[in-house]
Amino acid sequence: MDLEQFTANWHYPTSIRTGVGRIKELPLICQELVIKAPLLVTDPALAELDMLKQAECSLILQGIHCSTFSAIKANPCEQNIKDGVMAYQQGKHDGIIAFGGGSALDAGKAIALMVGQLRPIWDFEDVGDNHKRVNTAKMAKVIAIPTTAGTGSEVGRAAVITDESDAKRHIKRIIFHADMLPKVVILDAQLSQSLPTKLTAATGMDALSHALEAYCAPSFHPMAEGIAIEAIRLVKEYLPRAVSNGDDIEARAQVMVAATMGATAFQRGLGGMHALAHSLGAVYGHHHGLLNAILMPYILKANEDVISQKIVPLTRYLGLENTSFDGFLQWILVLRVQLAIPHSLQEIAIDTCRADDIGMMAFNDPCAAGNPISLTAEQYSQIFQSAVTGKL
Repeated sequence: MDLEQFTANWHYPTSIRTGVGRIKELPLICQELVIKAPLLVTDPALAELDMLKQAECSLILQGIHCSTFSAIKANPCEQNIKDGVMAYQQGKHDGIIAFGGGSALDAGKAIALMVGQLRPIWDFEDVGDNHKRVNTAKMAKVIAIPTTAGTGSEVGRAAVITDESDAKRHIKRIIFHADMLPKVVILDAQLSQSLPTKLTAATGMDALSHALEAYCAPSFHPMAEGIAIEAIRLVKEYLPRAVSNGDDIEARAQVMVAATMGATAFQRGLGGMHALAHSLGAVYGHHHGLLNAILMPYILKANEDVISQKIVPLTRYLGLENTSFDGFLQWILVLRVQLAIPHSLQEIAIDTCRADDIGMMAFNDPCAAGNPISLTAEQYSQIFQSAVTGKL
């Protein structure tokens, strides 16, 4: 296998450098962006790994002052961002390197936004014209380096931050501005090789959820639709390989690309799967990709009447023997078994006691606007209860 075939420079939707070993270009990228003192934002677990320490050393050897901020939760909250801004200012940094999974990438982008603002972060929630409040002149440049293949946050213009102001009802809010898009992305599949099997599966299914919901969204965006279709095919072909053999670098590279494609595609919109996953993640704290993976068939079933005609040509592109909606649903169910994804939410200790709350939170989530069918809070509650019990 010639690994050079996976090396390329892309400029959509931002500058992306993909290829095995390209993490070594990090110091050069900092120099190109005139970043002399970056704050490296990562999660506590990654902060202890050799891959991050090697990245720090490579910067220091090139005379680039670097320090690390890792005080972030799996679901980053407002206080994490405030602490990151303080670390940025105290260290006299001039740029952000967001290194890790979705949590680190989202936190890094949010910190880069907030270092230039005087308003609280919730004033920039993706509602109405809030983005016009942003002082773009003082935002920090971001270099994004994903170590998982799922969220696609490296090519996103937003960050999902948990609002913990109500101790009983945490809410995930989307903070948005077009300039939050990282300046440069490094897609180096070697950085995902040590990812545990369960996380490889969950993050890969997250990539599938992005592409699938983008494909089914009702808005008009043919380019995003085409990208979504190919991302789904890449997940089908390569995610099982990446899960079964973590050292399969080709599979790792292709799933990483699929994740970036899925996030690029969801410019077209997301839907009820994410509306529910955001709500459940805020309340129960479970991994976002795992929640999407469990919820996937239940949302598909709820949208069947509207999306079945779209699913048929997708099944043909994927080469499924059964080219009906039921054939596609069966493929999803078999894939989840193959990847050891639980079939129901009760298998991860979620019950129905907060069904009404979850239904209302999902209804109010911004992603609900992209669902093919306008679902009520009661319908979201019913879908949630089906996912808890495992009854399709």
